[in-house]
Amino acid sequence: MQLTRRASIAAAAALAASLTLAACGGGSPSSTGASSSAAADNHQPLTILIGTSGEAETAAVKSAVAAWSKQSGTPATVNVASDLNQQLSQGFSGGSPADLFYVTNDSVATYAGNGSLEPYVDQLKNKDSFYPSLVKAFTVNGKAYAAPKDFSTLELVINTDMWKAAGLGDADVPTTWDQFEAVAKKLTTPQHVGLAVSPQFERLGVFMAQAGGWLTDDAGKAAANSDANVKGLAYAKKLLADGVMKYSSQLGAGWGGEAFGTQKAAMTIEGNWISGAMGKDYKSVNYKVVKLPAGPKGEGTIQYDGGWGMAAQSKNKGGALDLVSYLTQPDQQMGFAKAFGVMPSVQSLADQWKTAFPAQTAFLEGAASSKSIPSVAGISDVIKDFDSQLDALPTTDPKTILDKVQTNLSGLAGLS
Repeated sequence: MQLTRRASIAAAAALAASLTLAACGGGSPSSTGASSSAAADNHQPLTILIGTSGEAETAAVKSAVAAWSKQSGTPATVNVASDLNQQLSQGFSGGSPADLFYVTNDSVATYAGNGSLEPYVDQLKNKDSFYPSLVKAFTVNGKAYAAPKDFSTLELVINTDMWKAAGLGDADVPTTWDQFEAVAKKLTTPQHVGLAVSPQFERLGVFMAQAGGWLTDDAGKAAANSDANVKGLAYAKKLLADGVMKYSSQLGAGWGGEAFGTQKAAMTIEGNWISGAMGKDYKSVNYKVVKLPAGPKGEGTIQYDGGWGMAAQSKNKGGALDLVSYLTQPDQQMGFAKAFGVMPSVQSLADQWKTAFPAQTAFLEGAASSKSIPSVAGISDVIKDFDSQLDALPTTDPKTILDKVQTNLSGLAGLS
């Protein structure tokens, strides 16, 4: 994920899990390959480019790719990008991109639009195993350009010791905005604030979703300055004004998870990657994860989608296709989940994942009410500008901020 999204958080977390992927050797690549001419026997070497959350993810992906390479006979090399988007762009423009690479739904439309991506997903035998919402997130003009590899949602993370000290119990877990505001107030002391979040749309956007809004409407058109979105940001502004919520930057922390882990906040809004940070850097902090409270229009959260992109210029699309099939098998995906904390993209693993990670079930349950950032070219720049404006939310009318976002969104193809 990009710096302002999951990767920055995961990188800061430096995920602790160090499990080896015994499961990565399972399954036969040839048995999971695609059924099209693109899958013709081709053993030319493959290169794979990834952005990584840390050593655990790097080791897991390399282990899985090595197992596939050994069984298939196709040489494959995994490279870790220091700046994934920059290196992808350089590879595309130079005519020598990696065959497979990580891609996010907010960048897929840009790469698809300039012909860099191969729309291969319909050729996968396991194409129907993914969550439909994930496939949709990587679909541009009716074509699915990346196979979902994992996803995450945002939920509410609570320091249970602080919760108990404030006289709160299980019955006080907030399910509405009013209750959320009330417990945030009770949890705010001279030593710590009730709630800390990263100063980004990628966190505060949950309130827009809970108010019934989003960046686009049901027709897919720009709707950033809708009444619902204004209401969502106005609620966030009130929490800030009342002092029961602070930005992580106000607390000297790089992200909400750091503010929470250093116990400068009793609650934060984060994704399931926070488990890695807590396990590695903040082991003494007792916490639990619950679903975010519902807003005026019900439950709502943000979903982040990771996928496997394939270069249209790849000289071994058959091998690349076979490798994606292998990497998205259920046993591989559970191996990745155990190694670095992601949620599998295949629906059949839901119960198994919940059993393996009972303390994190809220993240998966949130998928039903989650929204993804629109998959349109240029959306990343719009979000970046939105984030910069949110620094001034405590002193700025939410409508003013959202009007600018609306103008920026309306300038993107397909959203006006």
